[in-house]
Amino acid sequence: MNTEYAETELAEPHLRRLLGTAGLDVEYVSGEGNTLHHRAGNGSLIPVLDFAGGYGSLILGHNHPEIVARARELLDARSPVHAQFSSHPYANRLAAELNRIIHRETGVEEPYYATFANSGAEAIEAAVKHAELDRGARLSALLAETRASAEETRAAVLAGRATVAASVHERLGVPRAARDEDGIDLLIAEASRHNAEVAGRPPVLLALQGGFHGKLMGSVQLTHNEGYRAPFATLGVRTRFVPMDRPDVLKEVLEQERGTLYELRHRAGRVELAEREHPAYCAFLLEPVQGEGGIRPLSRKFAEDIQEFGRQADCPLVVDEVQSGMGRTGALLASAALGLRGDYYALAKSLGGGLAKASVMLVREARYRPEFELVHSSTFAKDSFSCHIALKVLELLEADGGRLYRQAAERGEALAAMLRRVAAAFPDVVKEVRGRGLMQGFEFHDQSGARSPRLAEAARSGLFGYVVAGHLLHAHAIRTFPTASAVHTLRFEPSVLLTDDEIARLERALTDVCQIVRDQAAERLAVPA
Repeated sequence: MNTEYAETELAEPHLRRLLGTAGLDVEYVSGEGNTLHHRAGNGSLIPVLDFAGGYGSLILGHNHPEIVARARELLDARSPVHAQFSSHPYANRLAAELNRIIHRETGVEEPYYATFANSGAEAIEAAVKHAELDRGARLSALLAETRASAEETRAAVLAGRATVAASVHERLGVPRAARDEDGIDLLIAEASRHNAEVAGRPPVLLALQGGFHGKLMGSVQLTHNEGYRAPFATLGVRTRFVPMDRPDVLKEVLEQERGTLYELRHRAGRVELAEREHPAYCAFLLEPVQGEGGIRPLSRKFAEDIQEFGRQADCPLVVDEVQSGMGRTGALLASAALGLRGDYYALAKSLGGGLAKASVMLVREARYRPEFELVHSSTFAKDSFSCHIALKVLELLEADGGRLYRQAAERGEALAAMLRRVAAAFPDVVKEVRGRGLMQGFEFHDQSGARSPRLAEAARSGLFGYVVAGHLLHAHAIRTFPTASAVHTLRFEPSVLLTDDEIARLERALTDVCQIVRDQAAERLAVPA
């Protein structure tokens, strides 16, 4: 090995240095359950209680023994990873099992067709691509109908079987000719020009303020955080961001973005101008519980408002369950408890059981376009290893009548109760506790005006949550992070294996942190300035 290159930091060195300022640049060498280990200077292993949980990827914890055993079986059997363009019965079994659970939780029977991928962002992009393919196909069919109707109308006028009302000329702004047969082509041309202009508008994509849907070239434009989005604005599509709990804004969007196409047709010997609804909306993306936006649950009332908007606008709903799904809130789908029925679902993270890199986009039959499977693919998706691991994850979640779902809900409530207890003891320090199940957020009051120069500077630079996380790591051997778009909010997304002792340990650590902030005693932080 060339030591010159080995000693030079080339793997995201800026990020490494940033983590180092908060003491978070720790190398972990092993993990099981809710525990990670890193090495001390003398080589001994130091256990760390992991509340970050792979950003929601570890509903069953690190290296769950049954998943590890299944992985060994697959590797020993030389299960193929690269067998594209062949039969994948295991992928079909996985899709069928997901359908069975979704039907049970939502009460619908319509099948959902699966497209597999490797990450949540890929699943989101597949959903949006599919939605746009569907929108484009519906728009093309609609334009073809208007053209066919125009030609039929033209033939009727030229044959003397239909006359044109003056109102048609007025609405299209075309002067009336002496004879209808002399003016019909101008009417058709103007209606076609209008239709081409409306059809050429970019699709309308909607997402919620505070939402996070990935950082790839397309998905970053669906993510509300401007710091991620703005540098790449020229590459992306236009997204309108809707504030939470504002049905009035949904009504405004419905009116502002709606468009109509013109259709010339003849009825009972008269030519009339009909209006057809333009399919302007590509998709509405939402998280049942916003992860990077500060662990903010969607209210049932606003979920109902969004569902109704989707119905009125013929706008498909893409429900992003990448972080909130796979049992984290007590069900496969966090959205099911809200009464939400997605046209698309995106699942990832815990789908891979902490070992496989797996995700899936599911689209309901009414919007499914078979041709999508020929224009979208992923080299590593739908392989035997990841599909069999995902099947094992579902088997474990569904075992004993869904015992782990109930356990996630109960453990989540125990965690939330503790967080609320700490918040009640420090109302001057803690702004809010919120979340659902094993997806909880703990928000501090903004410290940018703190008396302590170090706390104030950390808050103003967006590093307050990371400084707190560094203290938790080095003073209490507890690992967590702030949410990316709400940096005063710490996230807690442990596995379903969470114990009372682990909750009590976190309570002692947070009490210590809150006391430091209350006393403005930055010198007591375990991470040097």
